[in-house]
Amino acid sequence: MLSRRSVRVKVMQFLYAMDRDVDLNASVVTKRYAERINISFELLLFNIYILREITRLSIDDKRKRKAKHLPTDLDKIFTTKLFKNDVIQFLVNNNYLNSKVDKFGFADKLDKDYFKKLYTEFAATEPYAVFIMQEESNIENSVEILLELFRFCRQSEFYNDVIEDHYSAWIDDKSLVIGATKKILKSLPSLDRDVLSTYFPDDETVDEYGAELLARTIQEKELLIEIIKPMLKNWDHERLAVIDTILLNMAVCEFLFFESIPTKVTLNEYVDISKEYSTPKSKEFINGVLDQVLKKLDTEGKIKKKGRGLVQ
Repeated sequence: MLSRRSVRVKVMQFLYAMDRDVDLNASVVTKRYAERINISFELLLFNIYILREITRLSIDDKRKRKAKHLPTDLDKIFTTKLFKNDVIQFLVNNNYLNSKVDKFGFADKLDKDYFKKLYTEFAATEPYAVFIMQEESNIENSVEILLELFRFCRQSEFYNDVIEDHYSAWIDDKSLVIGATKKILKSLPSLDRDVLSTYFPDDETVDEYGAELLARTIQEKELLIEIIKPMLKNWDHERLAVIDTILLNMAVCEFLFFESIPTKVTLNEYVDISKEYSTPKSKEFINGVLDQVLKKLDTEGKIKKKGRGLVQ
């Protein structure tokens, strides 16, 4: 589930927290990093659970429509196929998801009124009416309407506020969770009953890369700063944006200590992250400084990469 880019962002955030809070030490930050990784996965399952429970309300909806004295044309043909389709039923009967729903207490976090509000608003949309009127029901149009429901929810302030009330990490992890949720929906139903568990962050990305990057950047902070300082000809190091300093430290750390990551990949990744998390001018600044650092380290023979073509 977690890409190296998302791990880089998390490491950056914890290094920033350390910079802002003098009481935070490496031990505490490392522990919190591990906890946040688990929360990211929990957030993914929470979103899937919410979608599943929203669709369940189509059963109540059908009952109410059937009881109307003056039903509309849509009422007359209404079905519960938003819930009773192979994709959602896979999630309903998935033992792994159900065990996590119990473990994380999802049902205690949300009541039926929450799902009802979202379902009622979505039921009034044109895409849902079109879906109900489709004569043929198949996996393709089931996935399509579920993706539409998910898009509708993501645009709802109510949906986002409630999730953030339970998970403060939602803002930071939102894009990551959205991507993974969409990918899961498109892959269902699956012959692999444990398909959801495969989205739990792998040890190589989380521990061997992320935890090591966090620890190394903290341990080697003075060395990294000394390498970067000479490249700041017209810049006062003490007045640099905190995020820029952190990103530069992390990137140089990767140059020096992560032999399997191509230098070009490292440079491009941190430039991209700076565009989203730092100042408007950070992109050019980060790119320029890292380019100079890389040339100097390469000339000094300090770049040791394993694998063909890794020093690029």
